Amino acid sequence: MPAAMAGAGGSGGRALDCRSFWKAGAYEAPAAPTRELHDALETGDFDRARVHPKFLHTNATSHKWAFGAIAELLDNAVDEICNGATFIKVDKSINLKDNSPMLIFQDDGGGMDPEGVRQCMSLGFSTKKSKTTIGQYGNGFKTSTMRLGADAIVFTRAIRGSNVTLSIGLLSYTFLRRTMKDDIVVPMLDFKIQDGNIVPLVYGSQGDWDSSLKIILDWSPFSSREELLQQFQDVDSHGTKVAIYNLWMNDDGLLELDFEDDDEDILLRDQGGASASGGFRKLQKEMVEQHISHRLRFSLRAYTSILYLRKFNNFQIILRGKPVEQISINDELKFKKVVTYKPQVAHDSHVVSVNVDVGFAKEAPVLGIFGMNVYHKNRLIMPFWKVLQEGSSRGRSVVGVLEANFIEPAHDKQDFERTPLFIRLETKLRQIIVDFWKEKCHLIGYQPVNPHLRTQYKATLKDSAGPGTRVQQKASSARNTGGLSSNLLPETYDDVAAVGLAANGSHLQSSGQAQENSMESEGLDEDLVEIGSHGVLDPNFIEKLSEENIALFSRREELRQRDTQLKQMIGDLEHELEETKMKCCQLVAELKVRKNQQHLPYM
Repeated sequence: MPAAMAGAGGSGGRALDCRSFWKAGAYEAPAAPTRELHDALETGDFDRARVHPKFLHTNATSHKWAFGAIAELLDNAVDEICNGATFIKVDKSINLKDNSPMLIFQDDGGGMDPEGVRQCMSLGFSTKKSKTTIGQYGNGFKTSTMRLGADAIVFTRAIRGSNVTLSIGLLSYTFLRRTMKDDIVVPMLDFKIQDGNIVPLVYGSQGDWDSSLKIILDWSPFSSREELLQQFQDVDSHGTKVAIYNLWMNDDGLLELDFEDDDEDILLRDQGGASASGGFRKLQKEMVEQHISHRLRFSLRAYTSILYLRKFNNFQIILRGKPVEQISINDELKFKKVVTYKPQVAHDSHVVSVNVDVGFAKEAPVLGIFGMNVYHKNRLIMPFWKVLQEGSSRGRSVVGVLEANFIEPAHDKQDFERTPLFIRLETKLRQIIVDFWKEKCHLIGYQPVNPHLRTQYKATLKDSAGPGTRVQQKASSARNTGGLSSNLLPETYDDVAAVGLAANGSHLQSSGQAQENSMESEGLDEDLVEIGSHGVLDPNFIEKLSEENIALFSRREELRQRDTQLKQMIGDLEHELEETKMKCCQLVAELKVRKNQQHLPYM
């Protein structure tokens, strides 16, 4: 039995039979008995629209990715910065009832009063109408918690005027399923600080309060009222703590979230094995897998490091006890350029102007990392979006960053709806990348696309590196790379086969006004891919490119031979046509002679 399955039965066997998220909604719901419908009519509850517990699961399927659900909970804390929040802690804890792991989120924001926590637990209710807050639909807490685990319990402390309140709410899919509820029931408890003591705050009847306490103690990780109140000890004067338990598992019976492989991170188990594509040696493969564009798929620390566009001044994301170091993709770009884009939002709206920062990844051209990073209201929506096709060398190593506040994201905040506005944005970004590539690809070692720049480029190489220097450079390169042989890379735009790459895979050095149009010759060779002491170009990869070049040259020779044959055929046909024309002329002349002879008078 896998270790993650130990204790999966929960307290008193109260865990769900199915612990896989994508299968947990497949169960037969009982129909309401006739007597219940009669009672509902008598009490007036029949006029109220009911929400079946299955909806909690269906609603949560909007999150295809577990990290997208975690990001929603981080957003709630970030939105609390305006209320004094300085941190959000994400960590693992243990459910003492069954020794299973829990996922904990804790912030020191303004907290929620009894009315606020009820709004938080309600479906589709949101008070966030600010243009700066990330949340707006009133659905994120429910979808995110239910996507990560079957159950969640909330502890929140708030100060409103002179009143200090403590509230507890339980959103338990397990409780609703196990008790065969046909309506979503969310038990809640409220307390207040009175004369320095914590006393119950009863809004309905004492019986309802006691009933909520019993449900929470039966179905939460806590066995007594005292244990519940102990959870507020580290909340300080205000803030919120969310514990998600009965975490979902994969089809192998292992937790989706991996807490064991890295003590300072939370990993996605089923995504960690995704590796770089073939054609790479071990060293290059390791570099690709360590790059942020790859690690964000399965490392929560990597994902959260670029989750927000602007770095926080007085706020930290603390993951498993260690603050997350925010990374600005913008600061990592080489030969950066800012392009202004004015989208056509609406005829009656004010003009919107968006700055698109575009440049080469710092690893260019050794690693072909590329893509656009699109943010919305400071929050990352689409990381390293492949606007251009994966297999094209056009746009290789080009990375961009923009904040697209003029377009609304999908509800899971991991994509945009494919509206005409989004399609126009995609087209514009594709154009920006292609234009940038044409203008600056030579700065990382590719042949310039502009004919004038190509002439300058070749002249610089010719003047600065004679035959002797070229041989010396090749020998030096072989020594630095442990004898790895160099070869050609394909040219994208025309029939020029040779492409030079900079030494060590780094950018070419230049100075002053001529930085974009001229380069120093050190480490350059028109027919050589230089690899430095830290180079990772794989011989198999290079050999594959070389074979492709040979195939292209062979194909070109075949086409040239075919062209020669066609020209010869055309020449033969033209010659035959001329001969036919001459025969026709002769026949016409003979015909005329015969006609004239027929019309001569008899002698």
